[in-house]
Amino acid sequence: MNNTKISDSAFRAVIAGTGSFIPEKQLTNEDLTKMVDTNDEWITTRTGIKVRHIASDNQSTALLATEAAKKAIQSAKISPEDIEMIVTATVTPEMVFPSTACFVQEMLGAKKAWAFDISAACSGFVYGLSIAQHFVISGKYDNVLVIGAETLSKITDYKDRKSCILFGDGAGAAVIKRGNANGSRGIIYSTSGSDGAGWTALNCPAYGSRNPVSKPLENPNSVFMQINGREVYQLAVRKIIETVENCMENCNMSISDVDLFIPHQMNARIIESVAKRLELADEKVFINIDKYGNTSAASIPIALDECMQQGRIKKGDIVLLVAFGGGLTWGANVIEF
Repeated sequence: MNNTKISDSAFRAVIAGTGSFIPEKQLTNEDLTKMVDTNDEWITTRTGIKVRHIASDNQSTALLATEAAKKAIQSAKISPEDIEMIVTATVTPEMVFPSTACFVQEMLGAKKAWAFDISAACSGFVYGLSIAQHFVISGKYDNVLVIGAETLSKITDYKDRKSCILFGDGAGAAVIKRGNANGSRGIIYSTSGSDGAGWTALNCPAYGSRNPVSKPLENPNSVFMQINGREVYQLAVRKIIETVENCMENCNMSISDVDLFIPHQMNARIIESVAKRLELADEKVFINIDKYGNTSAASIPIALDECMQQGRIKKGDIVLLVAFGGGLTWGANVIEF
């Protein structure tokens, strides 16, 4: 497990701006009843989801990411040429290579930035914030752009009831700016972990070197996401609670010090179970999965931007971001605004 606390550095990693972009096209629970054997009550009871947004044929991951990034850059009151590094978290990249981040860099006109992708599934954005934190508090960069963007509909099997009800498309972004230690504290603490032995719980097997495009697939459905819902549920609840406890211990805080809890929007029942065990008040837990479904790496930055737009986050608030996803991966960021 990787942990990063604010230290004696003269700098802090501050979230200076956020943005998000959601495709216009919607896929409702009613729409899904015409595709698989399901109904609105069944989906809502098990997931909390009512609607997902689906990218059109000409809306790629890079396009969604760029639109979210433009809003974050505008919110931070800087220009694309001020960006020095772009980190894009996604499991649905623009193509095998080059990275989605390179396409975003070109589309933004961020000529001074170097760019790369990270693949950590639903934990991608919190991983990205941790990476940005390192580069900013070291004094190396002033402005880092972190993006979570997904077009999961493009790898979803809409004949598989247990998975197709879950996923949606979207993108969210944040500009991480260097601040002084005597000013805003920014990202106080980050932690990340993984367990490769659990990869079978949530994955998309093809195409890659294990299942190359040059060989016929034993299972043609390997091109779609595979999920073991029951196993993921149990692992997610346990790991999220452990990660939150890790954050509280290392920050010398109690859960009552947290003003807003923004978890990865994987399943409303999982979030509610975690909140109950942590004894978090309902008003401190942000849930928007009903409107977007599970958007993997995009879910936390979309939720963070929505909270900013709604005025849910005030100066001095302690905000806790927590994610769990395929890999298996997990991570969290504790942020003072």
